[in-house]
Amino acid sequence: MSKNHPFRFGVELSGAASRQEWIDKVRRVEDLGYSTVQLPDHLIDQFSSAVALMLAAEACPTLRLGTCVFDNNFRHLAVFAKEIATLDVLSNGRVELGLGAGWQEVEYRQAGIPFDSAGVRVGRYEEAVHILKKLFADGPVTYSGRYYNLDGLESLPKPIQRPHPPFMLAGGSKRTLSIAGREADIVTINPRVLPDGNNVDMQDATSAATFQKIEWIREAAGDRFDEIELSILVLEVVRTDRKDLSGPLQATGIGALVAGDQPLQGIFVLAGSVDQLCEQVRANRERFGFSYISVFEKDMEAFAPIVERLAGK
Repeated sequence: MSKNHPFRFGVELSGAASRQEWIDKVRRVEDLGYSTVQLPDHLIDQFSSAVALMLAAEACPTLRLGTCVFDNNFRHLAVFAKEIATLDVLSNGRVELGLGAGWQEVEYRQAGIPFDSAGVRVGRYEEAVHILKKLFADGPVTYSGRYYNLDGLESLPKPIQRPHPPFMLAGGSKRTLSIAGREADIVTINPRVLPDGNNVDMQDATSAATFQKIEWIREAAGDRFDEIELSILVLEVVRTDRKDLSGPLQATGIGALVAGDQPLQGIFVLAGSVDQLCEQVRANRERFGFSYISVFEKDMEAFAPIVERLAGK
């Protein structure tokens, strides 16, 4: 377990029907006490992450701006570094750079983007992290690697946050979490992706699996482990005062899966009264070190009382 960082909370949004609806959504996130608004990065029906986050920054002066997470394979790094640095400058230094190796095969296929093997995607992602840090630093960058080559490129503007915006690196495998342990400021732990590239393995969401993932991070991080903020995206929040949780859990797709196929661990699915949810969140920080908890838009109102009680503590 890492040292106990103060709790903070985020909400993952995907879009809205209009400019005003988007502004209203992000203002509601801020009003409820969440620290960060986050967007995923897919080719499905959602806003362009960086553009939407810029409007969120304008509408909400206190919110941090994050992604869960940018797909490394969708952009050239020179363009991407400029986009992130510009967002950081125009938001007065509020960007959290979430980055992942990419996983959803169907959108690659539909867009005509090669869906390389996991080994290639993760190797490219590891190089990308190193290069982005160089591009955010001062001076021109020359780099010759397996996947990227730069010849004297200086990326401008430079971000306000120095030496770079916090890197939030996500993963579920030993290799991706080891990279995160070496390189990330924030590590988001996920269940591993199934070989089909389109689903996650909820059998990988147990306490034992989670402890193993944290150990991989610890081994790779070494002395810097205590400085890493451990994060999790909760897939379902079921707020109920009922003692028997089976009914409320069966009403949710992921909750039914977890409850039916394995013991309810209270990690990726949180269920119970406000008091019980607070206790689960506290327990997960004590057991695993999770202090940065994000929820989906559908759960942000239900989870708001937990945010009110625990944020900053």
